[in-house]
Amino acid sequence: MKLKKIVSLIFAIFISGNMLLPAQKIYVSPNGNDANPGSADKPFATLNAATLKAREMRKAGASARAIEILVSGGEYFMKQPLVLTAEDSGTESSPLVIRAEKGDKAILNGGVRVEGWEIVNPKLWRAFIPQVAYNNLYFEQLYVNGERAVRARTPNEGFSKVRKVDETVLEKGTGRAPEFAVQKIGIDSADAKLIENFSGEDFRDALIIFYHNWDNTRKRITGFSKDSSSVYTVGEGMKPWNPVNSKSRYLIENFLGALDAPGEWFLERSGYLYYIPREGETLVNTTFHIPFLREFVVIRGGAGEDALVKNIRFENLVFETAGYLTPSDGNEPAQAAAPVDAVITADYAANIAFNNCEIAHTGTYAFWFRRACSNCSVTGCYMHDLGAGGIKIGETVIRPDESEITNHIIVDNNIIRDGGHVFPCAVGVIIFNASDNKITHNEIADLRYSGISVGWVWGYAHSPSKRNEITYNHIHHLGWGELCDMGGVYTLGASEGTIVSNNHIHHVYSFDYGGWGLYTDEGSYGITMENNLVYLCKNSGFHQHYGKENIVRNNIFAFNIRSQLQATRIEEHRSLSFTGNIIYTDRGTLLSSNWHKFNLFTDNNIYWDTRTKDIMFADQDFRAWKKSGKDIHSRVADPMFVDPGKFDFNFRRTSVIRGIGFVPFDWTKAGVYGTKEWKELARFDPGLAQKFDRIIDEREKSR
Repeated sequence: MKLKKIVSLIFAIFISGNMLLPAQKIYVSPNGNDANPGSADKPFATLNAATLKAREMRKAGASARAIEILVSGGEYFMKQPLVLTAEDSGTESSPLVIRAEKGDKAILNGGVRVEGWEIVNPKLWRAFIPQVAYNNLYFEQLYVNGERAVRARTPNEGFSKVRKVDETVLEKGTGRAPEFAVQKIGIDSADAKLIENFSGEDFRDALIIFYHNWDNTRKRITGFSKDSSSVYTVGEGMKPWNPVNSKSRYLIENFLGALDAPGEWFLERSGYLYYIPREGETLVNTTFHIPFLREFVVIRGGAGEDALVKNIRFENLVFETAGYLTPSDGNEPAQAAAPVDAVITADYAANIAFNNCEIAHTGTYAFWFRRACSNCSVTGCYMHDLGAGGIKIGETVIRPDESEITNHIIVDNNIIRDGGHVFPCAVGVIIFNASDNKITHNEIADLRYSGISVGWVWGYAHSPSKRNEITYNHIHHLGWGELCDMGGVYTLGASEGTIVSNNHIHHVYSFDYGGWGLYTDEGSYGITMENNLVYLCKNSGFHQHYGKENIVRNNIFAFNIRSQLQATRIEEHRSLSFTGNIIYTDRGTLLSSNWHKFNLFTDNNIYWDTRTKDIMFADQDFRAWKKSGKDIHSRVADPMFVDPGKFDFNFRRTSVIRGIGFVPFDWTKAGVYGTKEWKELARFDPGLAQKFDRIIDEREKSR
């Protein structure tokens, strides 16, 4: 009996955890061959061959053991994306693991090298690319020595200003925006002189890119009027809620006449690629890569439990060099670059994990957990030099079948920065219609629009975006004065149970209006925002456009530039509860827009202005403000920060904050955690920080 019990116990352990069986291994090497068996001494050359082998092993009954695809260090030039279906699924106890050994840098490159450069003159190089000339392999990104090069553009820095816009609607349709229209757009006279010399190829390939409020519109130039210095664009009619107008700005890229600055490049349809070298670059020390693929990994399941792609992990891999091609009719404006694809996309997937991976040099977003995804994760990954943003979760449509709404996605301890190179309106992490997701401990910086966006319903209609957790993220240096609107954390619609807490948000600077730290936009409700540190945002630290039943408590709002607190739409219901916060300022106004008219409960806050003790609450002094029923137990007092001028918001003494029940929180825990090297990688470039500060100083002085 004892022997039978021991055997039964061993069998139970084997079945439940496979702890006694080592994983079956398949090997991949840059020196491999897909005709090999995938053994250690005869490895495959591609992931595609290795995953096919793993699929065959599963079918042969090897599912009791985990299968590991071990990718040796080196560079792999991918000829096609890795496509995984339900046939590639593992189980919880025997997953499919695709990984490199720690310390081995396995680079999965979606591009090709450009060789054969020649010197046209000391300031211009060129290379002939037969695939462009004969196979129509056109591309719109070039990476030089591992950095994105600048596609020839005018102006070389900044933007030109739109003078005038007239639109002729040719087909109205039934939507809010016309289905088809022609826009006549007055442009800068210097730009007009360049367009006078456009060739037919220039009209085919040049793009005029408009920056208008929170959007970008990317269009071909279909015609030109010399008399009025105007260009014509064709396509969908302008959106009435955000048209291109005389407040908009633009740049024009990708025509030979704009090739005039070091680091710029231009590609002719003839196959010749031109590049102006930067100082110190030689033909010997300079490498060039162009994108061949648009995506690296496609995880494509189907409806029903058996059709899901499940239990697959990616570890320690580098994915780099992918492109984006602008369609012939350009790109219409879309908030957050919502329709833009990603280089890694999952549909109908569960228990998919990416850990310690790197995504770089893309034309689009990095990840998209799109339709019917659950219990997936991105952890410890480094996403940078992105054409759009970092991670998208869920869909922009609401599926009637709740099982198809993406949920329980974890985005933890990642670095997401240097994005928006093709689509400046993209977001670091965006949750569309999806629930129960956790966005935690991420470093999100150096983007042109919002850091984290949650929800995709405008107004008070039903939204499936519930119980999302946005905590301990370090979000900073956003906007760069290029777009409007935007927030460190931006929310939309019904979001009951959503928590935004312990985030460290600073340096958010818009072009015109906007640039907020915490931003509850149209219909946001059921959200709790607490223990956040927010400073140096342009228009205010917190702004509620409109919403209800939001709780904003125990936050620090400091040194925001134009004002500290802002509210816009006045509604009959209570819009929010604002309690136990510290507001510390040395500039601008305390309140802006309609905060003083808002239906809100506000109390037990500390207000301090280093310029005066006589703080004005819009048109009222503190005594009159309290008499109106607002902030009855609040105080005007110095909260006793250690060194606010150096952004040290710890407390020298806690006697003042105890009076309102403020609970100190450790804002230094926001951002990534782990090794010293990982934290150092997350540290923001001091040179970029100084550049950002100069933009703020110059813009504020020129007001």
